[in-house]
Amino acid sequence: MSGWGWTVHGDGRTVRPGEVVAPDERLSWGRTIGIGMQHVVAMFGATFLVPLLTDFSPQTTLFFSALGTALFLLVTRNRLPSYLGSSFAFIAPVVAATASGGQSVAVGGILVTGLALFVVGLVAHLAGTRWIDVLMPPVVTGTIVALIGFNLAPAAWGSCDDAGVCSGFRAAPVTATATLLAIVLVTVLFRGLLGRLSILVGVLVGYGVALLRGEVDLDVVREAAWVGLPPFVAPTFEVGVLGLFLPVVLVLVAENVGHVKSVAAMTDRDLDPLVGRALMADGLATTLAGTGGGSGTTTYAENIGVMAASRVYSTAAYWVAAATALVLALSPKFGALVATIPPGVLGGAAAVLYGMIGLLGARIWVQNRVDFSAPVNLMPAAVALIVGVANFTWDVGELKFEGIAIGTAAAIGLYHLMRGVARWRGTHEEPATPASVPGGDEIERGRADRDELTDR
Repeated sequence: MSGWGWTVHGDGRTVRPGEVVAPDERLSWGRTIGIGMQHVVAMFGATFLVPLLTDFSPQTTLFFSALGTALFLLVTRNRLPSYLGSSFAFIAPVVAATASGGQSVAVGGILVTGLALFVVGLVAHLAGTRWIDVLMPPVVTGTIVALIGFNLAPAAWGSCDDAGVCSGFRAAPVTATATLLAIVLVTVLFRGLLGRLSILVGVLVGYGVALLRGEVDLDVVREAAWVGLPPFVAPTFEVGVLGLFLPVVLVLVAENVGHVKSVAAMTDRDLDPLVGRALMADGLATTLAGTGGGSGTTTYAENIGVMAASRVYSTAAYWVAAATALVLALSPKFGALVATIPPGVLGGAAAVLYGMIGLLGARIWVQNRVDFSAPVNLMPAAVALIVGVANFTWDVGELKFEGIAIGTAAAIGLYHLMRGVARWRGTHEEPATPASVPGGDEIERGRADRDELTDR
């Protein structure tokens, strides 16, 4: 594969049964542009929910999402199709950092997270990825993802200030319930792309309900310009909040590795050599977002769904998606319209999304057949989840660690401590899981990826 440029697949119009359009191929430019725009629609709902839930600018987030996607394609030498949207793993640390020191401090945390992810990617590129599997086996990865989702539960319900202004579900229970039900029903009522866009459709339905109930203020949209740069926020750094962001690095590692494995399974290509580049690329994209007030980025499962449905894995479509997102990001009026989504709608969507994030952790356990009859698996996960859900806090000098950071440390530390002692004392016989045989991780992930595609 040459990397740059694309050959036309077949007649450029159709994809025969059993075939796929490879990353270095494309259909006709008309069809490629259409699929690229479809990728923008697919990422829209989830990407914009993060800045709305964290009080970041949607326009700025989209701007850095577009640049980040282009950067990802460049770093991976145009060989790995991916769209970089907002990562939900950043929501909790960003909210906490903003409350502690303001938005610029949260932006600084995103920048440092990106740099750390880049370093991890560089090590993986030079030394391989086996050490990642050893450090974070499925029981640990699943626990970290789960505790991040469930830690956000109070934010979904929301809170009220002294003036009676509420956020989340509490802001408008009727609108929030309508949004939640719309997301749930669209998921099971429709197939294909529309079913996968349940978040976007649900938010649109909730927005319509909010309009009817007089909960939307459109004055800011009328006053916004049609063309202009997004607002930028310069980062500042406070050592005390950096501990909030460190666990996010581990989640981004898991998400990026999973993305590479999924695309490899769907295209029947060995993409393992690109894992390090993918991590470095997402690290650079997140660092870039942190220089100006954008949300941290990650590879997007929604866009994998579009590829699975269309069987088009051409990176050309992602260049189109990046260009389309950039054009939209240069319209303040578009950003202002997105920013008018009221808190009730966000609360309804968050109730679904935060729970889904938590259960994605459980899904990792199931797909990798984690044996919870083994105390070495059960106890680290149990302790870490309680720490994360209850949001334990610990101040160490200027550093402040909260539930996600402490829970992550507990999951990793307790697992390796218990495993080491059990092996030394011979008190625990480890079950024969896919992860315990040579190549088992890759085999099981490949099966999981194919099962997911079959379900879709």
